[in-house]
Amino acid sequence: MIVLHEEGGFLLNGRLVLEGEQVRLPDGSTADKAAGRKGTMAYQILKSHNRSENMEQLNIRFDKLTSHDITYVGIIQTARASGLEKFPMPYVLTNCHNSLCAVGGTINEDDHMFGLSCAKKYGGIYVPAHQAVIHQYAREMLAESGAMILGSDSHTRYGALGTMAIGEGGPELVKQLLGQTYDVKMPAVVGVYLKGKPKKGVGPQDIALAIIGAVFKNGFVNNCVMEFIGEGIGNLTVDERIGVDVMTTETTCLSSIWQTDENVREFYEIHGRPEAFAALAPAEGAYYDRIIEVDLDKIECMIAMPFHPSNVYTIHEVMEHPADILAECEKTAIETLHAPKDFSLRSKIKNGALMVDQGIVAGCAGGGFENICAAADILKGRSIGNGAFTMSVYPASMPVYMELVKNGVAADLMASGVVLKTAFCGPCFGAGDTPANNAFSIRHSTRNFPNREGSKVQNSQMSGVALMDARSIAATAARQGALTAATDLDTNYQKRSYYFDKSIYENRVFDSHGVASPETEIVLGPNIKDWPKMPALTKHLLLKVVSVIEDPVTTTDELIPSGETSSYRSNPLGLAEFALSRRDPAYVGRAKEIFAAEQAREVGDCPAEAVPELKAVFARIAEVYGEEVLKDTGIGSAIYARKPGDGSAREQAASCQKVLGGWANIAREYATKRYRSNLINWGMLPFLLEETELPFANGDYLFVPDAAAAVRDKTEEIKAYIVGKAWTEITLKLGSLTEEEREIILDGCLINHHRKAMKG
Repeated sequence: MIVLHEEGGFLLNGRLVLEGEQVRLPDGSTADKAAGRKGTMAYQILKSHNRSENMEQLNIRFDKLTSHDITYVGIIQTARASGLEKFPMPYVLTNCHNSLCAVGGTINEDDHMFGLSCAKKYGGIYVPAHQAVIHQYAREMLAESGAMILGSDSHTRYGALGTMAIGEGGPELVKQLLGQTYDVKMPAVVGVYLKGKPKKGVGPQDIALAIIGAVFKNGFVNNCVMEFIGEGIGNLTVDERIGVDVMTTETTCLSSIWQTDENVREFYEIHGRPEAFAALAPAEGAYYDRIIEVDLDKIECMIAMPFHPSNVYTIHEVMEHPADILAECEKTAIETLHAPKDFSLRSKIKNGALMVDQGIVAGCAGGGFENICAAADILKGRSIGNGAFTMSVYPASMPVYMELVKNGVAADLMASGVVLKTAFCGPCFGAGDTPANNAFSIRHSTRNFPNREGSKVQNSQMSGVALMDARSIAATAARQGALTAATDLDTNYQKRSYYFDKSIYENRVFDSHGVASPETEIVLGPNIKDWPKMPALTKHLLLKVVSVIEDPVTTTDELIPSGETSSYRSNPLGLAEFALSRRDPAYVGRAKEIFAAEQAREVGDCPAEAVPELKAVFARIAEVYGEEVLKDTGIGSAIYARKPGDGSAREQAASCQKVLGGWANIAREYATKRYRSNLINWGMLPFLLEETELPFANGDYLFVPDAAAAVRDKTEEIKAYIVGKAWTEITLKLGSLTEEEREIILDGCLINHHRKAMKG
């Protein structure tokens, strides 16, 4: 099904030749790795967008930007504080996350009015709520073969259309708005060679989950570009390619790109943008650093069980051994996620069948035209029943919804008992269709992390979410909740044609066409707050460890939860109250306690008066370094997590720590580049710890002498000391940092860095 080749290989005459075999090019010369790397599609696109002369250290300028209503307020507020005058490139502000204007009173709609006023003032594009999810609008209206798009959402992936797209934290978009670059080392390019043809009933989510299951845990594509090649591409529709592509985010790759063909040309023609198409293909002899070989013929209907997209089985495996597999999920929930003791997925096994409580098809992964049509074909003439099982479908855009109404698919779904809803990302992050406590939900969406369905473990609520393809979700619905693979039903898939009608966009979307109106007054609701003042890095640092997380991976959802907190993302201090609330509820209190010492220091008061336990800590430092060192020592908090940052691109996972006085993260490794970038852009030190045993505990103080000099001088190994009765030395590292990243950390955050540059 999936074969991984660590040794890499060349592409010759459309055939993979693995490293070790001699490869002759058409001119008779021997293929060369260095030259072959330049033949990938990824290399050529990155080269055309690189503003440096060094292809090993890239300085990328993107063609377009896109954000949604959880992220764009903070981005624009940061850019405004840094001197923004006009959007220098097309910037689309979609409203697909905080669409339900209920939580927190008026504040969601206040954010929308802020977005509309900023689109007018700075020359952007504003897509009102319920019109399209962020990535569907980008596919329909923004993508271009050979272009690059940067989005403030982790699932920014348009590679199936020939567009290299990257999801990053908001500060990286701020840099683009201010004329700066996205700086990254040239990534490795992993070839994803597709062959064969999917069997009837197997959909894009099945293919995606099979790949994720093969590559996530071993980090096979971490921070790489996945380049999809091979004759199997022609056996996938463009909608199917899009469905696979969007899920590449869950592999932890940096970006993706696919060969384009006549089917992609037709996609652009259908959407009224034929000029956006270009034929993309790797050069003869292109070299890939690693290879993923995917035999589409052998892909089965898949399911990612709670609580991660990589926890993958075939549906038939789960149907055959439900008790064993569900017992493992329960064990994880209780031991790692601190679920209520009565949490029981095995209670869903009835007469040998695994009974599901809810089915959802939604968002950028599930809400595409073909997925919904296939689900309707399965359900036509059937009923989802009048029991506990429910099913909702969220078309990814209003044009998709309009076509489903016109061709009768919407009516077929409704007749079966399915509820159709508007374009909304809520089920992907816990803000829509929250199931009952102890319920089991199957979803064609992007993630099934803990609480992504909306439950709150701290309130003794726990549900389980599994990821599946829309086809198998519909097959399960057709059996009124009994888990079923789509391949087990004999379905006549009609393969309807899609007709794109953009009139709804013409009627509702505000497009400035790049023309700014500086006289426009920005609408600022009462929840939209400026960023608080953040100090520059001090000469020395005293860090109190306020949270220790030993889980194998810590997601951004655990660092700052999604769902109901989304309404507060325009209010830095208000949102910070939720930081780590679902993983370490005592974190905020501990961070605030030590932050009080730094706030006292900044106004000239005695920090030890604010935090009495510092008296003994100061005395110990003075004993070793002298009292003078304390005058130049900043005081703050740090968290330790084994591997933090998997999942969302949300910058608030880092900024909430910063506004609570955080100075550092300490980790064995960082799960994604985007989380590490967020730490840096908020002026936090992304420390790495290599010692086998964790040398400190929660509540310990770490003294880092000459911290600023270590950043400035590129010190590889930084000595820090655990302050206690013993004076224990530990070694920390910062990893690779660009010159600008060092300056951002020294200045205290990206906002300070830009203000300093303006004054200079």
